[in-house]
Amino acid sequence: MKKNFCLLSLLFSVLLLVGCGRSVTDESALKTVRQSNTITWGVEGDKKLFSLIDVRDDQVKGFDIDMAKAVTREVLGPKGKVKFILATSQSRIPLLKNGNVDAVIATMTITAEREKIIDFSHSYFNAGKTLLVPNDSKIKNVHDLNGKTVIGILGDNSVDVVKRFAPKAKVIAMQDYGQAVSALKSHQGDALTSDNGVLYGLAAENPSLKVCGGTFTKEPYGIAVNKHQRGFEAAVNRAVIKIQRSGEYNRLIKKWFGQVPGFNYRRLYYK
Repeated sequence: MKKNFCLLSLLFSVLLLVGCGRSVTDESALKTVRQSNTITWGVEGDKKLFSLIDVRDDQVKGFDIDMAKAVTREVLGPKGKVKFILATSQSRIPLLKNGNVDAVIATMTITAEREKIIDFSHSYFNAGKTLLVPNDSKIKNVHDLNGKTVIGILGDNSVDVVKRFAPKAKVIAMQDYGQAVSALKSHQGDALTSDNGVLYGLAAENPSLKVCGGTFTKEPYGIAVNKHQRGFEAAVNRAVIKIQRSGEYNRLIKKWFGQVPGFNYRRLYYK
């Protein structure tokens, strides 16, 4: 009898903690960032235009970085601080789930599969999948990839997406964009597929490569936050909307994409 009572008491305590834990979790991220006056962001370091480490000062710079700073100012005020932790396509969700970062802004497409384990803000950038090929390539669009070898990035949804459009293509996945570009240049693959903004950045760095074929998908980027962080998610959403409506968003779009050859940056303007 005593043993059963103890077990019931333990079970009740566990259930009570679970119930309370959900409530605390709902508020913890927003409360934490306000107490520390800092938002810790997971960002990439190898995406020109979006988030690339500047070797001159070891600072990460790009559109995603400026958006993170702008969102932080809106959530915490003008004295709010930012901290950046480098992530890859494979590590950005684990960093978030493990509590190493408060939010992730890293060219991450909002997908139903990802929304099962994390939440997203409103879209802050409307990208689309396209192709990067050598200048002398005869590939014109995604349908020319059947029978070809296509390079993608581990942890990026490009690998799965391209199979829908070119089911007979062979897809190989690389760890990062540096490896992917090297593989393309050394003819290990016929094309590299990823988001248009990313590939235009790579083309700007590599004159022997070009973007071709236009976009064949819609890839809305969102700021990722942990599940059950409703207060923090709402604060981030309000910040994104305010930045877009104030004109700051269009200023940042022009700053980072206005001088990219061939890229129609005006279609990204918030109207």
